[in-house]
Amino acid sequence: MERRSFLKVSAAAGGSLLIPVFGNAIAADELLSPMAVQFKKSLADAALNAATKAGASYCDVRIGRYLNQFITTRDLNVEDIVNTESSGVGVRVIAGGAYGFCSTNVMTLDSVADAARQAVAIARANAKLQLEPVVLAPVKGVGDVAWATPFKKDWRAVPIKEKAEMLIAANKAGLDAGANFMQANLFQVNQQKYFASTDGSYIDQDMHRLWSPFTATAVDKASNRFRTRDGLSSPVAMGYEFFDARPEHKLKAAGGVTTLYNGAYDLIEDARAAGRQAREKLTAKSVEPGKYDLVLSPEHLFLTIHESVGHATELDRVLGYEANYAGTSFATLDKWQSKKFKYGSDIVNFIADRTTAASLGCVGYDDEGVPAKRWDIIKDGILVNYQATRDQAHVIGEKESQGCSYADSWSSVQFQRMPNVSLAAGKKQLTPDEMVKDVKKGIYILGRGSFSIDQQRYNFQFGGQLYFEIKNGKIGNQLEDVAYQSNTQEFWNACTALCDARDWRMGGSFFDGKGQPSQVSAVSHGSPTTRFNGINVINTARKIG
Repeated sequence: MERRSFLKVSAAAGGSLLIPVFGNAIAADELLSPMAVQFKKSLADAALNAATKAGASYCDVRIGRYLNQFITTRDLNVEDIVNTESSGVGVRVIAGGAYGFCSTNVMTLDSVADAARQAVAIARANAKLQLEPVVLAPVKGVGDVAWATPFKKDWRAVPIKEKAEMLIAANKAGLDAGANFMQANLFQVNQQKYFASTDGSYIDQDMHRLWSPFTATAVDKASNRFRTRDGLSSPVAMGYEFFDARPEHKLKAAGGVTTLYNGAYDLIEDARAAGRQAREKLTAKSVEPGKYDLVLSPEHLFLTIHESVGHATELDRVLGYEANYAGTSFATLDKWQSKKFKYGSDIVNFIADRTTAASLGCVGYDDEGVPAKRWDIIKDGILVNYQATRDQAHVIGEKESQGCSYADSWSSVQFQRMPNVSLAAGKKQLTPDEMVKDVKKGIYILGRGSFSIDQQRYNFQFGGQLYFEIKNGKIGNQLEDVAYQSNTQEFWNACTALCDARDWRMGGSFFDGKGQPSQVSAVSHGSPTTRFNGINVINTARKIG
């Protein structure tokens, strides 16, 4: 029986994070055992033939093998090591103008054919209640093709002992630098996905991604106050070479306040800095509330992009289909149809894509067999498009899908999920240090923190990991208790400067939830360091009364 459980790990601010774990426990050496392509094709053909004979006008089959390895450590101890595998077949059909879906983990020709026939029966039952037939945008079959995440070092082949020692070394570095507690984790995922459809596609894909978050906690024992500093790395679609950081992968933040990373990551170095900075937070000045010009690093801004632009421009959310899980969207069709809705200032350009190398959203094809592509969502500040799947494209006048279909398991129905949504770099040469020189009263924010956003993706509040005062063009000491409040349109229209492409890099969400039953996807968001003028900053430590 497949297991869908949750791994509990500690998170910032003394809370905990429930990480979804799918599948059955296996030995680490079984992660490298492949499933033969010819076997997968034979299963796909059995489903396609059975569905067609049963009366389906369309059928697609997803054969998946999903592998996870999660390692959690605390201080100088390994807390848990989890290896899981989940394999099976999901069959989606259209019959009578309605969808039907059925899945099975019994991977035989007869079982898969039975699942296809059951999917057709479900579709016919659904058709009796459906008001309008499903309309699929056309997609050209591509025959037998393959795509894989480019990597140099397969994480599955790296000994667990070596990975655990790296995490423990990071924890030790943080403890030696001033932290009282350290928690470091390593999440590694391999999705082997085979897609086939009656359009004539047989697509074999092998996707890899990993993330190594940590939290350093410093405690003032006299007052029992504590402060945390999380890692500044980003989840990536790469191999284990991500941890082979060289000097060219390291860059200094504005004012040299900390080291940032692009293309590879020095986990131990960042953990050492985190231990020191968590300790420094205990004596940092509490922010004075008011209006500030904000200088936001990509390591922070990605989450604001994710919540206020990425989710807000999902077409199913705009249409109200996602209302029961995190709300709908203020970016309604009438705003897009006006062709003049000012989502942001003239320098704000957002691009959706599933092609950027090493990004979490990078694929060859989506889960409907649509090739990966790029397109504008916001151009020169104007809302110009959304994110759509094959059955949504006609709603916004598109002739083809934008390739936004995804399912987190063979047993889940694919639906609209966010591609990478990124803020384009500025066209004029500008470094973060040059940006800061023009700021009289501001705050420089790095890293992701707690946030909240309303059910329309409009009014929000965001915190970060590190905050530094900017006064008369110079970066000063750390601040604490900082959060900024705004609404999506006001915030992006307050964008006044963007650093150039040399400063552009990606952050990302490794466990992004959506749907009911909930599914998890991974997505990246790129940006340069960006300036926003006159944003309201509150002090999160102040109490009413």
